[in-house]
Amino acid sequence: MKQLVISSINHNLNNAIALLKAIDTSTYQNNSVGPYYSSIGSHIRHTLDFFDCIISGLDSNNIDLTARKRDELLATNKEVAIEYIYKLQETLVSYIDVNTGYLIHVTDNMGKGKVTVNYTLESILLHANSHAVHHYATIGYILDRLGVRIEIPEFGYNPTTPINKREGI
Repeated sequence: MKQLVISSINHNLNNAIALLKAIDTSTYQNNSVGPYYSSIGSHIRHTLDFFDCIISGLDSNNIDLTARKRDELLATNKEVAIEYIYKLQETLVSYIDVNTGYLIHVTDNMGKGKVTVNYTLESILLHANSHAVHHYATIGYILDRLGVRIEIPEFGYNPTTPINKREGI
């Protein structure tokens, strides 16, 4: 199961790489689209922050999703983001043979303060992947508003979305 989870995440991360290679820096950094005025780069950085929190907290068994680094270089420099994704993919693959049959403490802020719950590695990775897909959908919206057309099948769609409704960007 862990191999399938990591393979699926890496497939989605490959879609992000394809996107970053297909757009120019100006598009990556453009924050002119309302209502949130966030850039594609800020969404990529945010999804990578989520994975970084997992990796950073795994050894201590204390993943804090509120302790994001918010590295602006990832949000503004797509080449740096691509390199980060490649390293992230290598790290994820290294987890395939690691014992993960234990509970991991995961902390997040649900709007009323921090709360810590137990996850398995697979469940937090599933959460991170769904989180990335959600932000990919927002990226698709930004690209549409900017008038940028790129074809990356299934980008921004949850795999449970019926195939005839998945167009990608």
